[in-house]
Amino acid sequence: MKKFVISIFTVMLLPLFSASDVQAVSEPVVSAKGAVLISADTGEIIYSVNCDEKLPMASTTKIMTTLLCLESGNLYEEFEVDSDAIMVEGSSMGLQKGDIVTKYALCCGMLLPSGNDSANATAVKLAGSLENFAVMMNDKAESLGLSKTWFVTPSGLEGKGHGSSAYDMAILAREALKNPIFREICSSPTIKTEFGNPPYTRWLKNTNKLLTMYDGVYGVKTGFTDEAGRCLVSACERDGVNLICVTLNDRNDWNDHIAMYDYGFETAHNIKLDIPDNLSVRIAGADTDRLQLTADDVDVTVYNADSDDFDFKVLSAPFVYAPVQKGEELAQLSISCNGREVRRVSLYAENDVPVRKITKTPVKKSLLRKFTDKLLKRRI
Repeated sequence: MKKFVISIFTVMLLPLFSASDVQAVSEPVVSAKGAVLISADTGEIIYSVNCDEKLPMASTTKIMTTLLCLESGNLYEEFEVDSDAIMVEGSSMGLQKGDIVTKYALCCGMLLPSGNDSANATAVKLAGSLENFAVMMNDKAESLGLSKTWFVTPSGLEGKGHGSSAYDMAILAREALKNPIFREICSSPTIKTEFGNPPYTRWLKNTNKLLTMYDGVYGVKTGFTDEAGRCLVSACERDGVNLICVTLNDRNDWNDHIAMYDYGFETAHNIKLDIPDNLSVRIAGADTDRLQLTADDVDVTVYNADSDDFDFKVLSAPFVYAPVQKGEELAQLSISCNGREVRRVSLYAENDVPVRKITKTPVKKSLLRKFTDKLLKRRI
């Protein structure tokens, strides 16, 4: 009788737990024409709506422009902006004819107030013209495997064929966020920089309200045109779970990103990777031919992937030279998931390796040396 009562009680409670569980992980309903939520580590799609459809993406274009600018180097070298390039409609960082800027200031101007003037100034500085810069943008897009993406302008103002997909923009953001300066800029609600003639201190304000609306958001870029509608690329990290969200043509983008993140943090999780224990590198000048390497623990955000989906490759010089101290950084480990690199981590020497001891062996006298010694003895 007791077992019967317990069974009945359990059956009565099951629907309550099931309803709660379903409600906790139910997919959001968004108003975006194209949307995607991915793991920032693996690129796995957690949630999507028409994520492969090519659509206008407005000023989220500036993610690519900023990335190319940061990768070009000499970020703090001063130069005068091109007067014609900055004569452009729409949002602006406030550049005027004759202004002295740095590439760093232009990146701040693109990612925070979404300056079309700063995007055009960057394009002319890097490539000489907007058309040449579009070639650079498309070459970079091809190298990243962005198959639905075509750039015509550096700012996102419409051009014939200019567009991307939600998934492509998520992968682009994933790449850009690997750059620490990009991440630092796009995660700042406000930022201090200098430009002008002569340069003086300015404060720029970020158009991305999601930075202060949802805990853990650290970027990335807003966008809007009449054709594209409201566009938003964001990134968010909580308890080590790292996600990227994109919506294109979405009249309710702030709330839709929040709903998608709520869903993502319920369904995605972190796993600790099993780093291979046979990692090594060739070593010269030691009593051994190879040196064992170790790595720190690596946690990654996954959706469906498991440890078997990850591959590891040691990136190093052909060999290292002895002596080597334990814990010395000697190489990097490239970690990939389903063919896409997740990250690179440092590899360290597992133990000390001294220089090989050289033992001198007696050299036998040659016949000529023996004959010479005999002659010398006779003369003595």
